[in-house]
Amino acid sequence: MKVAFATDDGSRVNAHFGQSPMFAVYNVTKNGGELVELRKLPAVLNQDEAGKIDCRLTAVEDCTLIFIMQIGASAAARVTRRKIMPVKVPFGSPIDEQVKRLVEMLQGKPPMWLAKVLRAEEDTVKGEEGDGTIG
Repeated sequence: MKVAFATDDGSRVNAHFGQSPMFAVYNVTKNGGELVELRKLPAVLNQDEAGKIDCRLTAVEDCTLIFIMQIGASAAARVTRRKIMPVKVPFGSPIDEQVKRLVEMLQGKPPMWLAKVLRAEEDTVKGEEGDGTIG
């Protein structure tokens, strides 16, 4: 699964969702995690709150989880509607440590919130591979 981390330096979770200048996107599986890319957001002057959220949603739309230090209520609602789970972590948390913890959770018995996210991701993949019918 793809996982995004709100960051300003590519190595720590140290940004609020709405102000994050970039997202470090990792591919995380039971076997480990690897950096896919750093998605830098364009600096747009005088962008309203909805525009900031839209820009960031577009940047992480293919991700299953997004690790952030903070997220506003309206942004959190919009993120979860896109089937992306926001995960708050302490300011400055090293991304590599968060990836390692996630891999360990996947190798063992994932907590309920992660198991639910993984099931939803599986259902989406199965739906895309099918013939478009339900059931």
